[in-house]
Amino acid sequence: MIKKGILLFLFILSFINIYAQELQIRGRVLDAQGKEALSFVTVAVIGSTQSTYTDDDGNFNLKVPSAQSKIRFSYVGYENQDLLFSTFKSPAEILLVSENLIEEVVVKRPKLKYSNKNNPAVELIRQVIAHRDENRLTGQQYVEYEQYEKISLGLSNLSEKFINRKAFKNYQFLFQKDDSVQIGDKYILPAFIEEKVSKIYYRNDPKKNKQYILAERKAEFDPKFVDNEGLGNYFNNLYQHIDIYDNNIALLTNQFLSPIANSAPTFYRYYITDTIKTSDPWLVELSFFPRSKTDFLFQGKLYVTLDGQYAVQSTQMKVNEDINLNFVRDLNIELAFEKDNKSKYFLNKSSLGIDFSLTERGSGIRGNRIVYYSDYINGKVQPDSIYAGESVVKAPTQPAVANKEGFWASLRHEPLSKAEEIIYYNIDTLQTIPSFRRFMDISTLVLSGYKQAGPVEIGPVNTFYSYNPVEGLRLRVGGRTTESFSTKFYSEAYMAYGFTDQKWKYFLSGTYSLNNKSVYKFPQHYIRASIQRDTKIPGQNLDFVQEDNVLLSFKRGENESYLYNDIYRLEYKAEFENRVTISAGLSKWRQQPAGVLNYQVTQEDGTPLFLNELNTSEVSVGLRYAPHEEFYQGKLYRTPIFNKYPIFTLNYTAGIKGFMEGEYSYHNFRAGAFKRFYLSQFGFADVDVEGSYILGKNIPFPLLTVHRANQTYAYQLNSYNLMNFLEFVSDHHVAFNMQYYMNGFLLNKIPLLKRLQWREVFSFKAIYGGLRDENNPSFNNNVFAWQKNSDGEVSSFTFGREPYMEASVGLSNIFKILRVDLVKRLNYLDQPNVSEWGVRARFRFDF
Repeated sequence: MIKKGILLFLFILSFINIYAQELQIRGRVLDAQGKEALSFVTVAVIGSTQSTYTDDDGNFNLKVPSAQSKIRFSYVGYENQDLLFSTFKSPAEILLVSENLIEEVVVKRPKLKYSNKNNPAVELIRQVIAHRDENRLTGQQYVEYEQYEKISLGLSNLSEKFINRKAFKNYQFLFQKDDSVQIGDKYILPAFIEEKVSKIYYRNDPKKNKQYILAERKAEFDPKFVDNEGLGNYFNNLYQHIDIYDNNIALLTNQFLSPIANSAPTFYRYYITDTIKTSDPWLVELSFFPRSKTDFLFQGKLYVTLDGQYAVQSTQMKVNEDINLNFVRDLNIELAFEKDNKSKYFLNKSSLGIDFSLTERGSGIRGNRIVYYSDYINGKVQPDSIYAGESVVKAPTQPAVANKEGFWASLRHEPLSKAEEIIYYNIDTLQTIPSFRRFMDISTLVLSGYKQAGPVEIGPVNTFYSYNPVEGLRLRVGGRTTESFSTKFYSEAYMAYGFTDQKWKYFLSGTYSLNNKSVYKFPQHYIRASIQRDTKIPGQNLDFVQEDNVLLSFKRGENESYLYNDIYRLEYKAEFENRVTISAGLSKWRQQPAGVLNYQVTQEDGTPLFLNELNTSEVSVGLRYAPHEEFYQGKLYRTPIFNKYPIFTLNYTAGIKGFMEGEYSYHNFRAGAFKRFYLSQFGFADVDVEGSYILGKNIPFPLLTVHRANQTYAYQLNSYNLMNFLEFVSDHHVAFNMQYYMNGFLLNKIPLLKRLQWREVFSFKAIYGGLRDENNPSFNNNVFAWQKNSDGEVSSFTFGREPYMEASVGLSNIFKILRVDLVKRLNYLDQPNVSEWGVRARFRFDF
């Protein structure tokens, strides 16, 4: 009976949904005179709460409760138009007439210099700024509302010739006629959609914003090829929440100054362009423009209430075409506000549309993020339990209905457009076509370096060949299992051979997932056992790249100090939803010198003794906290999506003498903090601070901190780019690293250079530390002697009275993808094989 009841209920829901779809209208609203599309026109059923707004192209889609319904179209500055549903033929074309349609009048006056002084528009905006805190959400004590958000993307501006190519013969079902284009036949290819419905509770004191995700849905690709969650994170980062009341609005990894920010009158020009007396309360139309067209600022219109609240009733904004913004052909923001139960204005709808393209008229990617807010209640006190726990909580959704169209039709605040409705179906269909799967397979190989081979991935291909002076030509082949093999057990292995040292190297690991999820996805929770024999440069620790990458085979200066490492390791890792990560490990490690590296101690009679190996046994624990962290999970590394929150790390490693042949006892404490500082119009700065302290006596240099050096020609963010390998060693240190990206604030103001759209970047790195006498070979013959290069010169040191420092000045955004730095080493210039200046390059993609 229960099953029959459920089936009957679903049948009724489906029937209701089908019927509701019949009682809906679609169409487009245009200006009656110029036939231009009108966005943000209110389309409402008279006598009902059902309403919607037109999108950027004037399109609307509205459910209607009955065939006798009357629909009202209203827009600031235009006459209202009321029409009966029975007179509609979808899709309908609605023409709105301007309230003050008069003949063109040309008024000429002397050009006046703009000034903030005695300017009524500036006085008005200062009132808006003064009342900002009391009008925004964070100015209320208790607020709750329902939120529906939708992100959709597709290829845009496709010609008929393009879609009729032979390669797309089997994909014609994907293309849709682009109704927003006025001239010629153009098509779009909808490619991604994500929907989310949430209940939001906000409390001001103590401050807490709690989001209960009631349902979410997105078009997903095969996880073998794409990290769907990371892709969603990335799109959400590009299409962020827009709050006009924030001082700075984050968009496309940049920050734009709000037109009602505290400092806005310094950067914007304001003009009163209209007074709207047909609205209650009356509104002032305030037009604003950037003083400098190249700064990260908006231009558009604000509609401000004249009821003493000085609240923003709506706004339309875009960015100037002269701005240094990569690949963005068009960007539009529209916000609408309504009064709540306490006559405060709350955000009712937010629309962000961005059109990406390599060229002005070519094909591109059009994306939209639309958010609707409803059931807004101001002042309702909720129990503390509502706000307890994590800031974002996903409510369980019944799998049987989570992806059913009838279920989602009841949740949406606005029906999907025709093009959006079929995205889910198209993505599923695409992945059944063999030619598309081959395309995804090849794309994955090119972008991530792995080739799919059933339940195994072979790669990464950029490590198959490399060169170094110890191994000579090095060939390597490897791979790993995927979820297709097992969702609990994962294995990874490689074999490598050096033709100069004629030695085999290898790696083998087995990982058991403790949460039945892929160990390559968040949240990771696993136990891993591994064995490895391979070469390593002491102190080289690269981010987002492997040491035997073929691109790193070319190095400056002498590069002959290597280690052969034999490592047996057992690891545990657990990630939590609050972005806390706990790790622990147990390892047995044998290090053997190679190349010009040697382990030399001085005996009591003064003669040198050379050791063949160094054996240690270590236990370690680690803690990492990255609040609200998001990232894209690649095949090898996670690409972080940085936010305003700091990232903290804390690690402890202990060497145990006498355990598993360990020869030394020591305690290594390390801590670090990273934060991105947003500086509004002046760009942003990444600041990294770290430090360490090692307790123990008679500790040889391989167990101390060998500071990260870089002898390649690639600029490395977290290494010292003019420091030589193994040049500095310490048992205690602090380090400071700042990368400052100015986003073209200076270069964009130079007439000729601004056409190149280059951007300034500056860096400064400093590190200071030392060696206590018990670990310093200058004072203790029981530890390994300072290393020497091939010429017999001492080539490793500790720090003197001043920190090692280097700085750089660079240009980024060269050809949109390249950063080139001129690096200067500021001190310790008398040490062997030192370069005072260097040019380094790095691939970097920015908007």
